[in-house]
Amino acid sequence: MKPVDKKIYLASKSPRRRELLRQVGIDFELLLLRSDGPRGADVTEDVLPGEAPLDYVARVAREKAAFAADLISKRRMAPRPVLSADTTVTIDGQILGKPANAAEATAMLQQLSGRTHQVLTAIAVEAAGFSAQVTQVSEVRFGVLTPAAIAAYCATPEPYDKAGGYGIQGPAAAFIEHIAGSHSGIMGLPIYETVQLLRQAGLPLP
Repeated sequence: MKPVDKKIYLASKSPRRRELLRQVGIDFELLLLRSDGPRGADVTEDVLPGEAPLDYVARVAREKAAFAADLISKRRMAPRPVLSADTTVTIDGQILGKPANAAEATAMLQQLSGRTHQVLTAIAVEAAGFSAQVTQVSEVRFGVLTPAAIAAYCATPEPYDKAGGYGIQGPAAAFIEHIAGSHSGIMGLPIYETVQLLRQAGLPLP
């Protein structure tokens, strides 16, 4: 079934994902899932015991999309494709989430300094009669970071809402020697893969 209009639901709080969708002219309505509160999160982002990074991001993206699609059905909202995403940074098989404080952010950046790590962004789309998920993997190499550079960066708000403790679109761009993969994927939404899935879901994109 085709969507009733050209809009999608975006099940994400990320301002960067909103910017990327606007960049390519995809109209959306936010469908925010609960991440905390007395009843807990709608979808837990805890890593399961023994869960590999690729499995983790794919599972979380799928669960967010499925929960949002169920919410749309229960609330009898307009039938549109729902898009969700999850991003994580991994190095040495370890998942680096969002740092809770300056000490965690500093430790993450020290671990990434002078080395190559992977940024995994999984996207999932749910629509009437359609369900799909794709994970985009990029490699990012940092130059060697001085203690002063790490301290200055961690003194800003930048590291604390981003997996791995940095954002490629902000001042941390100065840390990056080389990337291989998708710049938008590293930001949190691989645009090429997103457009392909939304087309498959029936969104009338050019």
